[in-house]
Amino acid sequence: MVLGEDSDEAQAGQAGVLAELNAALSGPDSRDLQNVLRRLLTAGLDAGPFEPARPPSRRRPGRSDVVTYRMRVDLKGTKPPLWRRLELASDLYLDEVHDVLQAAFGWTNSHLHRFGSGPEYYSPDTEYYLCPFEVEEGETGIPEDKVRLDEVLSDVGGRLFYGYDFGDDWQHLIKLEAVLARDESARRATCAGGRRPGPPEDCGGVHAYELISAATDLDHPDHAGAVADFDDFYGGDVSPEVFDLSPFDIDEINDAIAALGIDDARSRASSIPEPLERLVGATGTTADRRQLRRLIDDALREPPKVGAETAARMVAPYTWLLDRVGVGGITLTSAGYLPPAHVAAAMAELSLGEEWIGQGNREYQTMPVLHLRESATKMGLLRKHRGRLVLTSRGRAAAADPLALWWQLAERMPLRSADACETQAGLLLLAAVAAQSAVDLDATIARFLSAMGWTSMDGRPLTGSMAAHAAWDTKTVLLRLGGFADDRPAYGPARPTADGAVFARAALHAWPESPRVAGRSR
Repeated sequence: MVLGEDSDEAQAGQAGVLAELNAALSGPDSRDLQNVLRRLLTAGLDAGPFEPARPPSRRRPGRSDVVTYRMRVDLKGTKPPLWRRLELASDLYLDEVHDVLQAAFGWTNSHLHRFGSGPEYYSPDTEYYLCPFEVEEGETGIPEDKVRLDEVLSDVGGRLFYGYDFGDDWQHLIKLEAVLARDESARRATCAGGRRPGPPEDCGGVHAYELISAATDLDHPDHAGAVADFDDFYGGDVSPEVFDLSPFDIDEINDAIAALGIDDARSRASSIPEPLERLVGATGTTADRRQLRRLIDDALREPPKVGAETAARMVAPYTWLLDRVGVGGITLTSAGYLPPAHVAAAMAELSLGEEWIGQGNREYQTMPVLHLRESATKMGLLRKHRGRLVLTSRGRAAAADPLALWWQLAERMPLRSADACETQAGLLLLAAVAAQSAVDLDATIARFLSAMGWTSMDGRPLTGSMAAHAAWDTKTVLLRLGGFADDRPAYGPARPTADGAVFARAALHAWPESPRVAGRSR
């Protein structure tokens, strides 16, 4: 549709075409109708004459202070009402409210959902706040993770709708009961009361829930009739007991809410470098995005600082290699590898024998030396030129300056790869090391890679060993720099060192871009 000063003319044109369509529908000549329809298709009406207008925004500026909202959430259509009373920090975002609602009602987050602000959930005047899938599909509305609770609820009596499972059509009515002063020591989300067990997933909606509730409650006044109706509805070979209601247990609900990590999360206004923000955005679920953001916040909480002595000790293997190549370079074998004498020297002088079995004189059979040379090449220190391995200009400048070399290595981590999964795995490893995470690094990487959509070749979630393989390049550089302690048991988890944490932090601060490739199988 034409905008600005031409909009009135465009609207008049639409009205004229619609008038002709109405006349053609009343007339006997089908050719008139065909001509008008053809004009409608070629009129260039972007929105089309039948497309509903976008409802006016119902968002208001959020509060300048954080208070506690006491809210009652009713599952519409249930009798007696199934409800939960929640106390939430007013600055929660709707994707966080979604997680709380799932825990409070016993849902399993197995279906799509949507928030709505308007006279009713289904209304042309309702503004919708969308889950990530609907955003990707181009649905009309605002991403829920961009909307704060106090932007859509402000006054006592205000209402918000939450729909879950568009098939069973569970509609939740959220009503603001009270605005309370906030105790900073209080949890940001709790359940304060409720009634009736939560419905089972995929049971068929409110009518089916009431039927199952009555059929499984021997004290229900219509128990016998409900059992008969259940048999008619589901078939005689299905027992009501196969549907698991979620008993209302306030302690279990609050434990589930606490496990979401909302209390531990940093402010969403906190700034992290955009490439890492994109990495967080690639993570599928709100809970995983929150955990990853917290990990990155921990990783970047201090600026990286390194002294010349520490830098020289850490980069010693690379300094050795640059010195070995020297000004004249090294003539490579016909296959493009380091000659045996240089491989043997690296194994002996860098004490690499404990890492590798074998004679240690063939580079392609001696992984520690091969990786040292290839990683130095990827980081712009070395290059091949007419059958020789030579220093680049950066390599020559850094060879005599350990501190500059340390930063050169940090700025090129994780090592570039054509495989986006390997790059993302390297970034996740750096974040975990920089945060000095006490949990299993491989398991942490596997969890976040799976949340980004990566799977094994047969579609299963990635295992720790798969994640370790994806992050191997980056981990090997960290190992070479002393980023992991030497005291770990055989095949045990690697323990990051303080030096390794500083280096990983520098790499995260310096890294210029992040992969944008969606998850896929490995």
